[in-house]
Amino acid sequence: KSKIMGNIRTQDRLIGNLGRDPEFREISTGRKMARFSLATNEYYVGAQGEKMAETQWHQVVAWGKLAEICERLLHKGSEVVLDGRLNTRSYNDKEGARRTYTEVVALEMAVMDRRSSESEGESDGNETN
Repeated sequence: KSKIMGNIRTQDRLIGNLGRDPEFREISTGRKMARFSLATNEYYVGAQGEKMAETQWHQVVAWGKLAEICERLLHKGSEVVLDGRLNTRSYNDKEGARRTYTEVVALEMAVMDRRSSESEGESDGNETN
């Protein structure tokens, strides 16, 4: 039971749209990587009763088979649902200042974009790692 609870605490689910086409790389070991930005929206009612939207941008990275699926199916504007975990790294920039970078490491993904799923002959658009 505690192992399951531990996994739940470290995962996030995001539903959003890609802000640009993904970037793809193959590292020296031959493992593929996909990187893309994902916009998610939160809606709320403002002080005057008006409907408001707030957009958050997330940097997402996918590895291995999931990166290969991203390469086949994703493009700017694609709608995806993904489960992932936050990964925070620190580094020193060229001026020597300490910088922190947070990204979402995708673990599972469903592509909701009809155009991508139809072009691949998929009826439901679901792909997982």
